[in-house]
Amino acid sequence: MIEKQIEKKMKAIRTRIVIKPDYKRVVYRPFTIMSEERILKIIGRILSLPEKEVKKELRQVRTDFEERHQRLRDFFLNRFEQMKKHLITDQVLSEDRKLLIGAYFTQEYSMESAALFNPSMVWHPNQSDLPEGSRRFILSLRATGEGHISSITFRSGVVDKENRISVNTPTRYVTTSESITNPVYEKMLFERKLLELDLLNEFAKKIIDSLEDNFTITNLEDCIKILIRPYKNKVSENELTAKGILSLALSNYEVQYSPDQKLSERIIFPHSPSETNGIEDARFVEFTNEEGERTYFATYTAYDGKVIFPQLLETKDFLNFKISTLNGPEVMNKGMALFPRKINGLYAMISRQDNENIFLMYSEHLHFWYTKQLILKPTYPWEFIQLGNCGSPIETDAGWLVLSHGVGAMREYSIGAFLLDKDDPSKVIGRLEEPLLTPNENEREGYVPNVVYSCGGAINGDELIIPYAMSDHASSFAKVNLSELLKKLTES
Repeated sequence: MIEKQIEKKMKAIRTRIVIKPDYKRVVYRPFTIMSEERILKIIGRILSLPEKEVKKELRQVRTDFEERHQRLRDFFLNRFEQMKKHLITDQVLSEDRKLLIGAYFTQEYSMESAALFNPSMVWHPNQSDLPEGSRRFILSLRATGEGHISSITFRSGVVDKENRISVNTPTRYVTTSESITNPVYEKMLFERKLLELDLLNEFAKKIIDSLEDNFTITNLEDCIKILIRPYKNKVSENELTAKGILSLALSNYEVQYSPDQKLSERIIFPHSPSETNGIEDARFVEFTNEEGERTYFATYTAYDGKVIFPQLLETKDFLNFKISTLNGPEVMNKGMALFPRKINGLYAMISRQDNENIFLMYSEHLHFWYTKQLILKPTYPWEFIQLGNCGSPIETDAGWLVLSHGVGAMREYSIGAFLLDKDDPSKVIGRLEEPLLTPNENEREGYVPNVVYSCGGAINGDELIIPYAMSDHASSFAKVNLSELLKKLTES
């Protein structure tokens, strides 16, 4: 491994842009009550209301909430359909009563009430209707609200020919996605994932053998119900296996939005069992395959309150998203970031499996990772505690430019950079001794003090644009002259 140490300091230039969390941006979501007894009591009270009172209460709900949301009526009806299994009779209900039942099992959630941070920047798939020299971008952000539950939200903006950045004001509305609860699973891939998770026991093999080559979650659930009956003496063991299989299936899902929903209105909210406590730090990258087709991937961290699970998000248009699990013995810890193309015929990722060093990974299959190679260790005081990436590597003529984060004394996070060989990224061409960005007096205070952090920058002309979070609260942008940075990283 070759490494050139750079002695001269180089600093990023901050912009005055600040993207702050807005507690007024609320989304509706299910209000979940775990007690069956309480659910029955609530529904019973609603059923006891005269129709006139039902209309009055529903009118008040609509007055208070309809202007704050889109498609609220549809959500209420959907919630009723989810809750009607608790009804004790087949009594025909009016639509107003169905809507009111749905309203009682719905709540608002202020998704940005705590923070809007850890941004990742990619160029927008639509570059039409722009002034000459301007480029439109998409910024993904980690939005955190009550209970520290994180989701992915979006902003859009434009970088003009002078590299001036403008961010579009988001609309007042936020809408969760329409989840496709019945995606089609490939049996061979699903079986391989079960094997990786050590779930492919005798009972699991019987389930797999009973499924078609392509199956849905409903097929899987029906199959489990049938096959678990004969195993009376092994019910608990097989129930655990079944739970694990269903959890894997539910962690691989799809969400979609309608084209009339503006980008800032779309939010990817935790959906699967592995995400119950949040979706964290999505690192988006525009990936180009051998045929020149473009797909946007994002590696992110799913958190269930106890364990973190690296996951993969995939989209071509930011309307339809496919979420899937990453598998293999080297899929661990936070901060995995995909290269924007294959290298020597293999997928490649930057990662940090041991909480402090940076590794390089290769794989023939995007969803399975078996090997890693150490390429960088903490070396300078500002990174003595740990090193990590700040997004996917960016291809330049000089090599792969990687923004890094380092953690130093008093758990202060700073942003630096290093350069990898274009054909063999295990070779480190150069790294900065001093960070490009360290928290200043205006950035030190927040949910987590003394942190600047990014999940991915972009190059426009001869400038590197770094979107970054300030102390896990709000976000901003900084810029670096690319030629000067690459010169620093390649000089002897």
